[in-house]
Amino acid sequence: MSLTKTPICDFGKKAENFQLNSTDNKIISLKDIKGKSGTLIMFICNHCPYVKAVIEDIVQDCKKLESDGIKSVAICSNDVINYPEDSFDNMIKFAKENHFNFPYLIDKTQKVAKAYGAVCTPDFFGYNNNLELQYRGRIRELRELKPVKGGNSDLLNAMQMVAQTGKGPLDQIPSMGCNIKWLDN
Repeated sequence: MSLTKTPICDFGKKAENFQLNSTDNKIISLKDIKGKSGTLIMFICNHCPYVKAVIEDIVQDCKKLESDGIKSVAICSNDVINYPEDSFDNMIKFAKENHFNFPYLIDKTQKVAKAYGAVCTPDFFGYNNNLELQYRGRIRELRELKPVKGGNSDLLNAMQMVAQTGKGPLDQIPSMGCNIKWLDN
């Protein structure tokens, strides 16, 4: 496990298109998950302790954001050969166990993660209704891999701001987690 932090938000950068298979065995593209008020694209995986620490918050936040017109999607881009816990079958189990209310997609080639510049799990990309990047921060503070509760999460607050104004907060605290497990090419 190598702790990695996300870079500063590149405000206005356009979302990259993709077509990936979901745990429901459907091909999902960017246009399929675009929300009328915004879109949240998350790079996660099944085995990362940082993801496991906040997965309940992720699911709750995505449910709340849906009522604000923001659709969400999660993508797993990890090398499944060296990290079999992140296999497609285990993704299906992880999505069911955690009651995902959003598609969970597999990025076998890692082209989508590279196109987005994803670096860790979890890595959050929050877009406005024009698919312009407005948030690249954390979900909430963690202390010893435990979420620090108290009020709404940073992610929820930022994405609700995006839904209302089309803009994200200028001050963003980076997300941090395990580095994406890249394929040996």
